[in-house]
Amino acid sequence: MATDRLRGMLTLDELKHKVESGEIETVVTQFTDLYGRPFGKRVTGEFFLDHTARAGMHACDYLLTVDLPMEPVPGYTYANWERGYGDFHCVPDLSTLRVASWLDKSAIVICDIYNEKTHTPVPVAPRSILSRQVKAATEMGYLPQASSELEYFIFEETYKTAREKQYLKLETFGAYIEDYHILQGTREEILNAAARKHLTNSGIPVEFSKGEWGPGQHELNIRYAEVGVMADRHTLYKQCFKDLAHQLGLAVTFMAKYDHNTAGSSSHMHLSLWDPAGKKSLFAGKKKLGPVQGSNEFRWFLGGWIAHAREMMAFYAPTINSYKRYQSGSWAPTSLAWSYDNRTAGFRVVGHDASLRIESRIPGADINPYLAYAAALASGLDGIRNKIEPPPIFEGDVYSAAHLPKVPMTLRDSIAELEKSAFVRQAFGEDVVNHYLHFYKTEQAAYDKAVTNWERARYFEQI
Repeated sequence: MATDRLRGMLTLDELKHKVESGEIETVVTQFTDLYGRPFGKRVTGEFFLDHTARAGMHACDYLLTVDLPMEPVPGYTYANWERGYGDFHCVPDLSTLRVASWLDKSAIVICDIYNEKTHTPVPVAPRSILSRQVKAATEMGYLPQASSELEYFIFEETYKTAREKQYLKLETFGAYIEDYHILQGTREEILNAAARKHLTNSGIPVEFSKGEWGPGQHELNIRYAEVGVMADRHTLYKQCFKDLAHQLGLAVTFMAKYDHNTAGSSSHMHLSLWDPAGKKSLFAGKKKLGPVQGSNEFRWFLGGWIAHAREMMAFYAPTINSYKRYQSGSWAPTSLAWSYDNRTAGFRVVGHDASLRIESRIPGADINPYLAYAAALASGLDGIRNKIEPPPIFEGDVYSAAHLPKVPMTLRDSIAELEKSAFVRQAFGEDVVNHYLHFYKTEQAAYDKAVTNWERARYFEQI
């Protein structure tokens, strides 16, 4: 996965110079787990140059089987106690080497995960799954371009005080809805301006930031890129924000719905297909689809993305909390419909000619971007292969349209859709699907046995 030459990106020679001058002392060498959390090691600059850049590093394979509290989960075939929890090989993708300007004297690089014995990519690793779909697109003559629109809430809390409060009655940075609000945005510049600066200086070019529809809720958008590069940037974006918030004595959350009284946080996904050189949009065209003019590739990609949305839903909404977003009038979609520039639709088509693209409003800010983009690509490419027509365009308020097919409303529903899907097994492979089914079922089981504050408040006295 390659990226453009941008401010903050490094070659090995440039890293060597910065290490020798003392400008960089540490290289954060990382990959993501199934949730999309970054894991890895902090390597000294000298050792990275002498060894890790060439030979990679090793990490325990249990990291692709843990739950959020970092407990090894039984029942996985890939790694378990019977297999002894050995190592996998982390191979730095040197095209991702960059300054991490928000960290002291640090660079960062993203690794691919390889099998230690066969020296082949580990199929269940999130970046491997997306890489296979990018390869499929390349073989069809397409360069997928994408962008994530991430939303988040900022709190006048630290992560420590939030834990001590058991995440109840947290103080948001703003007191009112701040959508596009310049005054409230000014107050939040302590974090957002720092993020704009550091991301741009670290090879992640920023377009803008803006207030969103909740108190203390904001959005920062980065420029579109090849889909694999965008997934990398998405991961680093979240890491940068959390690091900066910690440094500033604040907290930020990318939960899909942190409070039922406020708006949810999305990660709208924009996708389009280009020629291999990235010079010509292959979505642009003169064929009419409702009010939209586009190509057959555009029409069929849209058709495939919508057609496979329910069976791929767990990759767009991976947690119990993800599904709390899907409420009528909430700016999050409840139905599988497409419209032109209509924010009530699950699939919002925007732009024209070279800017024509599909925005899926289904994913929340809690996605693992490698998995979500892989699901979208696999679906859209299948649409092109099989010439899947999209449903008729919907005009008006999608929330009020009772006849439209709905998004799955719980993780349990999404698990059932994934489990019965022959398409996803064909697209991702049997072993990959079984691995993630176990992952999502583990998340569901953890919730099923939990006693929540809602239950105590509702039943403690009254029942």
